[in-house]
Amino acid sequence: MIRRLADLWDASPLGFWLVVVACAYFLLMAVRLTIIDVRSHLLPNRIVFPSYGVAGVLLVAAAVAGSWGTSVDAEKIPDAALFGVPGLGVVAGGAVLWLFYFVLRFIHPPGMGFGDVKLAGVLGLYLGYLGWAHVFAGTFAAFLLGGLWSLVILVSRRGTLSSAIPFGPFMLAGAAVSMVLLPA
Repeated sequence: MIRRLADLWDASPLGFWLVVVACAYFLLMAVRLTIIDVRSHLLPNRIVFPSYGVAGVLLVAAAVAGSWGTSVDAEKIPDAALFGVPGLGVVAGGAVLWLFYFVLRFIHPPGMGFGDVKLAGVLGLYLGYLGWAHVFAGTFAAFLLGGLWSLVILVSRRGTLSSAIPFGPFMLAGAAVSMVLLPA
């Protein structure tokens, strides 16, 4: 996302500022949810549910505003288009990631909380704005980071195979890693 901001600024200053506000909101939401999830193993609806509206509106509006830009190479601009509709990739990313986590929750309820399922939809909005590669990479990174943390807990003998870990921080970190490091 960071690499695309310069191109977005050239194409659509309005789209640029919408993405900047969306990123700032993501950062605040991620910090709050990480602290709460580590302390209580909960992802509160009072934070997650409004995030759908805030992220959805900002990112869809940025996608639409970015699609109006014509002053730079169109392939460099994140239009989040799906089937030629600007912003549909945002909604599709949120829906697909929510559904994926819902299936995981359905298959093995003790392994995944429903707060994680709800958070997945929000993260899918952000990652869907950038494209399907980001959706997949962010999801993979979340499970990789969570797995590595679990190994650290096991090796240090601070937990067992049945120990519960808060997965929300790893989901947020995986999405952030994908947004910052994955090439545009």
